[in-house]
Amino acid sequence: MQIHEAIAGLRAARAGAGRVALVPTMGNLHEGHIALMTQARSHADQVIATIFVNRLQFRPGEDFEKYPRTFAADCEKLAAAGVEHLFAPDEAQMYPQPQTYHIEPPPEQANILDGEFRPGHFRGVATVVMKLFQIAQPDVALFGKKDCQQLMVIRNMAREFNLPIEIVGGETVRAADGLALSSRNGYLSAAERAEAPRLFRVLTKVVEAVRAGSRDFPRLEQGVMLELQASGWAPDYVALRKKLDLQLPSAHDSGLVVLAAARLGSTRLIDNLEV
Repeated sequence: MQIHEAIAGLRAARAGAGRVALVPTMGNLHEGHIALMTQARSHADQVIATIFVNRLQFRPGEDFEKYPRTFAADCEKLAAAGVEHLFAPDEAQMYPQPQTYHIEPPPEQANILDGEFRPGHFRGVATVVMKLFQIAQPDVALFGKKDCQQLMVIRNMAREFNLPIEIVGGETVRAADGLALSSRNGYLSAAERAEAPRLFRVLTKVVEAVRAGSRDFPRLEQGVMLELQASGWAPDYVALRKKLDLQLPSAHDSGLVVLAAARLGSTRLIDNLEV
């Protein structure tokens, strides 16, 4: 695996790489990331992974400084997965001057759900992803479905800017007890880790209820909020939405997804399930 710290080096490697798949990450890789790398192989001749902890998508007081950085272990995992190229720039390479131009997703997509609790987050995500697209010039790019709102924003950005890039969503990879794999799971204490699968279980109950015919979406959402609170969680939201644009559904809509974000101790977990 070739490791590129400079944009010029990655672009030179890209020139002769054939059909390329890009998998952007912030590092601290787990099996979910590696599953994306494996899926990327089926879409392209060569795979480019990126590791860059993007300051633009963190709010003041969030975990930018303490976000786990495990570069040596990440490189071993990527090499074992057969990734040909790793782009691992520093901030000076990605932002050689203050980033005054940004990608602004529409408020109805960026300021709801996670965006309500993390203002500016999706502007930071969209901006860095657009930069990575311009740098790597991929034919296809893969993002995990666990970050459902992020995937929606990136898909819409690519479509509206007529980017010649296929956006592919990778299925959420879960531990045996149902907990969605996440780099932030490492923040959980042993007791919190034992409690964490509740988030998957309560979302599963919502899916089962909707499939059984329930259309009282506010009642289902409120029931999950109350159960999480009773179990020591601090939920930000539980929401049934249309999968296409994450807007409020009518009682007759299909193609739904239930999403949740909640804090367990000091760790904020997110998850979603398609209905």
